[in-house]
Amino acid sequence: MPVSSPSPAVSVAASAPSQADLLDFVRRTAADTELIASLPLDPEGRTWVRLEGPGGSEAWLIGWPPGTGTGWHDHAESAGAFVTAAGELKEYSLAARLPSDGWKTLELTEGVDRERLLPAGEGRSFGRHHVHEVLNESPDRHAVSVHAYYPPLPQIRRYSRSGQILRLEQVERPEDWQ
Repeated sequence: MPVSSPSPAVSVAASAPSQADLLDFVRRTAADTELIASLPLDPEGRTWVRLEGPGGSEAWLIGWPPGTGTGWHDHAESAGAFVTAAGELKEYSLAARLPSDGWKTLELTEGVDRERLLPAGEGRSFGRHHVHEVLNESPDRHAVSVHAYYPPLPQIRRYSRSGQILRLEQVERPEDWQ
């Protein structure tokens, strides 16, 4: 009996990068001192350059002036990873699975807040719907980081937070930031 080859859908799924693959890529890229030094840094706002990520992922090299951050957001259906390449970043995140759609305001339970300091060389991976905020809290030093997402970002949901209340404020699509 002949053996059939896997369907294209199976082949594509098998080649999709895992969170570990994304983390390995951002670690290796963050160690490329020539690439990191090539990023133009702006004293006022974040700068970024798009990179080729593994397996069709979306990747970015991002410069963070002192005192800048992302605000609360998630990457919708994409998993991701990031590593600080220079300076130091802080990540605040929620250890809670939020509903993916159909809500505008949520009251968070006690104990869901997480805080992580990420000096140069440190990073993390995360799954879909990971809500976080990343900041360069330094008063005088830029930070640089490398990020990768798979599948490429279908959207970013932005939130505001007041105490334990998380409110969906905006949904951005790729055409909004490219």
